[in-house]
Amino acid sequence: MAGPAGGAPGAGAVMLRVSLRHRAPDLEVDFQAPGGITALFGPSGAGKTSVLRAVAGLLTPEQGRIEAGDLLFDHSARVNLPPSRRRIGYVFQEPRLFPHLSVAQNLRYGSRFAAPGTVPDAARLIELLGLGPLLARGIAGLSGGEAQRVAIGRAILSGARLLALDEPMAALDAPRRAEIMTYLEALRDETGLPMLLVSHALEEVIRLASTLVLMEGGRVRRAGPLADLLADPALVPAFGVREAGALLHVVVTGADPDGLTRVQAKAGPLFLPHPAAMGAALRLRVRAADVTLAVTRPEGLSALNILPATVTRLLPDAEGPGGTVLLDCAGAALMARVTGRSVAALGLAPGRPVWAVIKALSVAA
Repeated sequence: MAGPAGGAPGAGAVMLRVSLRHRAPDLEVDFQAPGGITALFGPSGAGKTSVLRAVAGLLTPEQGRIEAGDLLFDHSARVNLPPSRRRIGYVFQEPRLFPHLSVAQNLRYGSRFAAPGTVPDAARLIELLGLGPLLARGIAGLSGGEAQRVAIGRAILSGARLLALDEPMAALDAPRRAEIMTYLEALRDETGLPMLLVSHALEEVIRLASTLVLMEGGRVRRAGPLADLLADPALVPAFGVREAGALLHVVVTGADPDGLTRVQAKAGPLFLPHPAAMGAALRLRVRAADVTLAVTRPEGLSALNILPATVTRLLPDAEGPGGTVLLDCAGAALMARVTGRSVAALGLAPGRPVWAVIKALSVAA
């Protein structure tokens, strides 16, 4: 969790440019992304994996241009580098390891095809992925999470400048998914290796990504910083009413004797129910459904996390009695789900000062 919250070294520079059109599957995509982890997110059939395959050279678009550091594909200029020259480390849903080779041999296999000077420090990579105790083992005895870590290591050791992750956690149970995400965070924060992640699980996207490409029907609906898209009320239907929310950037300031961790947001202090390293920069996920509003500072509540805020917009749902209230918390965006009756009872309107009672916080990254 240490390091830049939700970022990565070099995250400000444009790393990937994708502009392509294709008929089967139907794609019309145009986006660019900086370093760090970029997530292609959307429902099944949105075209996410097809875009990933095009970047990796496994699908040739009928029109377009793809850059990842260097020019990989340009239909007009008749440039189409083969997959072996693109330096894209592709990780599938299934690990696709060689069953007759050991873990160490699978890892070494990737480096056979790397250009001189492109292979990272193998010993450090093995340490980051926790593969040391597994090196002598055969593939058949690995758990799903262990096998996927080997697949990630092999892809990176091929000299990859970009890691393409095609729903690498889809076949894993919840504990193994959490484990893989922890390792991907470590890779992101220490190596700065850019990653393009395909996922339809918002939890994975929020925890790992800094940039979001929201896809639907083979088209890019929106693309940009994850925090901006999460806090956009127009995109609530895409994420789901229960999952829509915002990200707060905070810094860990201390640990209290009762086990709570104190963090500082722009609008004030907050408390987490689990430990975090002193001084660490974190992103906190705040679901709109977990925010309650009050027009005077509440007292006598069990909730510890209460921040001053100002209403900026009211957006009633097209159907039903509810709506979304957009809030400004000292420059940070928050969202709250309320009923129309509550809007009227509290006199909510743009510019109205309120108190945001946050019922639940989770560390996104």
